[in-house]
Amino acid sequence: MPATNATLAAEFDQHRSRLIGIGYRLTGRLADAEDAVQDAWLRLASTDRESIRDLGGWLTTVVSRLCLDRMRSAAVRREQYVGPWLPEPLVTSLDDDPGDIIAVRDDLRMAALRVLHELPPDQRLAFVLHDGFDVPFAEIAELLKCSVAAARQYASRARRAMAEADPPERVPLPEQQRALDDFLTAVASKDIDAITRVLHPAAAVYGDSGGKARTARRPVVGVDKVARFIVGLMEKYGDGLVENIRPVLVNGDLGVLFSGSEDGKAAPRVFSMAVRDGRPAQIFDIVNPDKLTRVPW
Repeated sequence: MPATNATLAAEFDQHRSRLIGIGYRLTGRLADAEDAVQDAWLRLASTDRESIRDLGGWLTTVVSRLCLDRMRSAAVRREQYVGPWLPEPLVTSLDDDPGDIIAVRDDLRMAALRVLHELPPDQRLAFVLHDGFDVPFAEIAELLKCSVAAARQYASRARRAMAEADPPERVPLPEQQRALDDFLTAVASKDIDAITRVLHPAAAVYGDSGGKARTARRPVVGVDKVARFIVGLMEKYGDGLVENIRPVLVNGDLGVLFSGSEDGKAAPRVFSMAVRDGRPAQIFDIVNPDKLTRVPW
């Protein structure tokens, strides 16, 4: 009879955080990751445990295959997605332990995930599993139903795309704090020149609304365009965008929460940024309510 006792559950729980971490990186949605992990548990509970030599490897394969199905179907849906698509933000208090999933892993910063989720599903899976979790290419090839050489090529293409995109690396929190403070002070002034001075010359804004709230429908690229976009937000929604915010960690980096304006004109949003050379270089404005259901407002 299949083993479903407490011992098996305890053994499974030892792998849960790693599996959710894999699922989140692959799908960009915590709910999808958790669903895949739950499905993996149900499959394990109905399988003869003695037939599984390496439980961690077996579970990784099951979760990855489930996520691959989700990734391929999501790739079709994203063709109709309104505006840029960003992963669901993982938001924690500055005082909380971010936990195993979002700790200090550099590959979980929003700047890296944005590029990762522009990759085709097969490339993303090969890159995440091999470079992030040391899964052998032979196992990746079996998942993708391709040759080992093709699996290596998928990972290589992904690696090249990530390198060419050059997302800003994570910098220490004190440096992020200084950049955020300077930025918010400049934004509060509503002075385009002041905002321009504190931004990185290659600054860009990526807004994710899914067409359900107001933000930029396309990436805003260039320091002058970014400054004018921000001033436009301030003029439209007022000083509350700066005054009614709370600092948090977003995927391990410093960010802020805005719970929305009292008149309902400004939607709740999660705001974070990537810093390069001490200045905000990439700004992420997530306002799609479907991606904010787990935010601790």
